Amino acid sequence: MTTIHDQIDNEVKTNDVVLFMKGTAQMPMCGFSGRSVQILQHLGVPFKDVNVLASDELRQGIKDYTNWPTIPQLYIKGEFVGGADIMYEMFQSGELAGLLKEKGVAA
Repeated sequence: MTTIHDQIDNEVKTNDVVLFMKGTAQMPMCGFSGRSVQILQHLGVPFKDVNVLASDELRQGIKDYTNWPTIPQLYIKGEFVGGADIMYEMFQSGELAGLLKEKGVAA
């Protein structure tokens, strides 16, 4: 049987950029998720959005997976980058664009 950890692991490892968020990229359900989507769209990065509101198991599972208490959570090439505040700071400083380039993700 596939566990929630396995499902999350699969998403993180099979997609270059994954945003675990509340809602979807088309319809974010919180301001932090909305801002995170805007940052990625501004950078022109294709990404997979995963709606944690789809199941309580997923919502708790992603927090356990990284031991990070908040959502959204951004992963680039299998690596946890951070939440909305970290994304915003990295975007402002240019560090996020640099990390994407370094990881070979075309923006």
